[in-house]
Amino acid sequence: MNILLLGSGGREHALAWKIKQSKHCNQLFIAPGNPGTATIGENIAIDLLDFKAIADCCREKDIHMVVVGPEDPLVQGIYDYLTADVSLADLIVVGPSAEAAQLEGSKAYAKAFMERHGIPTAAYKEFTKDNFEEGKQYIQQHGLPIVLKADGLAAGKGVVIAHSHEEALTAFEEMILEAKFGQASAKVVIEQFLKGVELSVFALTDGHDYVLLPEAKDYKRIGEGDKGLNTGGMGAVSPVPFAQGEFMDKVVEKVVKPTIAGLRSEKLTYHGFVFFGLINVEGEPFVIEYNCRMGDPETEVVMPRLSTDLVELFISMSQHTLGTQSVTFHENAAATVVLVSGGYPEAFEKGKVIRGLGASFSDFTLIFHAGVKQSGEQLLTNGGRVLAVTSYGNDISSAVERSIAAIQHIQYDRKYFRSDIGYEFRS
Repeated sequence: MNILLLGSGGREHALAWKIKQSKHCNQLFIAPGNPGTATIGENIAIDLLDFKAIADCCREKDIHMVVVGPEDPLVQGIYDYLTADVSLADLIVVGPSAEAAQLEGSKAYAKAFMERHGIPTAAYKEFTKDNFEEGKQYIQQHGLPIVLKADGLAAGKGVVIAHSHEEALTAFEEMILEAKFGQASAKVVIEQFLKGVELSVFALTDGHDYVLLPEAKDYKRIGEGDKGLNTGGMGAVSPVPFAQGEFMDKVVEKVVKPTIAGLRSEKLTYHGFVFFGLINVEGEPFVIEYNCRMGDPETEVVMPRLSTDLVELFISMSQHTLGTQSVTFHENAAATVVLVSGGYPEAFEKGKVIRGLGASFSDFTLIFHAGVKQSGEQLLTNGGRVLAVTSYGNDISSAVERSIAAIQHIQYDRKYFRSDIGYEFRS
């Protein structure tokens, strides 16, 4: 079959790499893609929110399946648009409906969903400009630390963990009164701080049945030791050593099954990935957030560890036979270290020449392009996160070491990365 993958980052390069391995994949198209995906399939210059152009492309290229990488098109309704087109009646779309995508599109929607279905999460309240003064009082009376989240999509940066009431009040004012994150912070969710170790669990669901993919842990802070500003993600590891046995049984019984049952009972159309952002609090899982797609950079460790044919799982999802599927993982660990532009996540420069990608890397290492563009024969930096370097290893330590060894061959002006990815699990 011909497959169209939407997106342009490291996540999409990793998905393209995995999709192309499928016995079901004939031609692979990526819109808009990046120089890395161009080596796997054919890039097509289409705006991700130009749904008409995407539908036209599906007809012109005889596309049988659309896989949606990022959240914006899902929250804006790409699933609904494509499945409503009678000329695309047989098209498989991997992603939830716009209403179901509100699990990521609105923190308040997700919290209310969890509350309705008894899914463990931090206590919270939500505020807008209309009850702004009440929100200030709530903050002043709240224990510390305190978590403030922009309700809408903010590219993973709309969360503040405040360690003083003054810091929390400033963030609250910036979000609501100064629209720091635009419309996304017109509503703010204020919630209890949970102390523990975070991890990401991924399911593929048809809204009734599901299968679990390999879990991962990502590292959001810019600085070593998880210090500094939040980013889109500086690296990830899989497996997560404590995500097994009794703890994973609790994740399935208290989080995954009630979530899928909630989708079913509320008749939400959901044919795609559910990303459970979890925290392990003294052996108990709590949901920090839902995402309606795979994570980035988690995809760059999850896909290399997935040995099952991904497209076959998508087909099974569309046929409502996921309950008959078994998913197998590679036993090796995988670790991704992200190379970023100097200054990120604040101001940074693009257009730096990348050298060394032609080096002979280990067979155990994969290079996924994120913020990269082609200019003639040269590759240039084109974003905050530039490359995701993923390696396999017998354990997390050896996987990280291989990625760092590969990074030494790659050069560009003001290159930066964290060398401590997976530090909790490295010997």
